[in-house]
Amino acid sequence: MKGLLVKDFRLMKGQKNFYFIIIAIAIGIAAISDDSSFLLGLPLVLSLFTLNTISYDEFDNGNAFLFTLPVSRAGYVIEKYCFAFLIGCSVWIFTIFLALVLGLLNVKADVSETMVTAMAVLPAVIVIQAIMIPFQLKFGAEKGRIALLGALGALFMISIVLVKAAKMLKIDTANFVNHLPMISKSAVTAMVLVILVIILLLSLKASISIMKHKEF
Repeated sequence: MKGLLVKDFRLMKGQKNFYFIIIAIAIGIAAISDDSSFLLGLPLVLSLFTLNTISYDEFDNGNAFLFTLPVSRAGYVIEKYCFAFLIGCSVWIFTIFLALVLGLLNVKADVSETMVTAMAVLPAVIVIQAIMIPFQLKFGAEKGRIALLGALGALFMISIVLVKAAKMLKIDTANFVNHLPMISKSAVTAMVLVILVIILLLSLKASISIMKHKEF
């Protein structure tokens, strides 16, 4: 596992200039706007690039060589989830720090809104990674992107329908959440954590099954 993690971090290190450019552009846009929470989209964007390591492993039949080493297919999959989680959480913490600094420097920025957005971003990052990794392993880089776009498009449409339904029923979701008692908020948090764990376990199981049936 350690060797695979070192390999993937070295692969990402080779693309560091690209990541620095994305971060610099995001900081520039946030600095000239009144919304520092814009930076919190970075974990969603940069976590997508963790899939590049899978593409590099598959390039020029590299997996055939990789699995001649003492690396199991299940171990390979688990490492990809650990790597994606480490990258996603690290970027998430870093962008929260940047967003708070920019928010404090900009009197028009709402720091509390930034933190609320941050709490919503992390589950989204985890869910997207849980969806992306099996797609990438199953369909490869090109077909995987198409399949992933279709899945994300479906999730986007579902979210729009839910928002429209809430408006039609005159449900003020923001006001509802703000007035929940603390015990209810704790229960909601626990429920979200349980759902995330279930999603990750199902995704991990699917990915391991895909890898075990792959031929190289």
